[in-house]
Amino acid sequence: MRIDVLTVFPEMFGPVVTDSILGRANESGLLDVRVHNIRDYTTDKHNKTDEAPFGGGAGMVMFAEPISACLEDIGTEGRKLLYMSPRGKVLTHEKVLELAAGEDLVILCGHYEGVDQRVLDYWDMEEVSIGDYILTGGELPAMVLIDSVARFIPGVLGNSQAHFEESVASGLLEYPQYTKPREWRGMPVPEVLLNGHHENIHLWQLEEALKLTRERRPDLFEKYVEEHRDSMTKKEKKVLEKVLEEMK
Repeated sequence: MRIDVLTVFPEMFGPVVTDSILGRANESGLLDVRVHNIRDYTTDKHNKTDEAPFGGGAGMVMFAEPISACLEDIGTEGRKLLYMSPRGKVLTHEKVLELAAGEDLVILCGHYEGVDQRVLDYWDMEEVSIGDYILTGGELPAMVLIDSVARFIPGVLGNSQAHFEESVASGLLEYPQYTKPREWRGMPVPEVLLNGHHENIHLWQLEEALKLTRERRPDLFEKYVEEHRDSMTKKEKKVLEKVLEEMK
């Protein structure tokens, strides 16, 4: 998948796209992230990209033309155009799966008070938010979106099941994880994880995930029970009934 990012702070993306999992994905050709500096497309000798808004108000608004010139240069045919904005629909697991399975992406990072509305309308950009809070720019949200989408591109993760077993993706928050040593500061690893009995380990993990989700995300817990109860094995149903009984 190719992802083009438009920003006035391209240096922010260096470590994100060159290190760790995303870096390896870029090197192998599974992912192609290209970062473009909007300032390179200005006609102003000072590379100015923003101005005070018409109608007054605090802050600055980014010009439409440099953004549009950049989009024309990189090409957008057959690609999905996204604008990271607190006005957009909040990014969900379902949306991440949709983007990962779809076209190549172009992501516009706003800054200051945002961008001229006309460039969003002209290019029919979809606005996406990562949460109900305000940041100084769209760069960090764009990194979040890239990272979350990249994980679902085939081959990016070494373990193809990893992303389905983790929090939210499975429908439940993730169960506790442990590694060596077996005992640390008086706290041992749960014995069930050491005996090699895969079914018992699975049932323990399911119970812990159910308990955590019930406590911290009751909305996810109720949805999971409704969607998965009928498809559970007899032993899994017993685990669920135990957790539900503890709620009373």
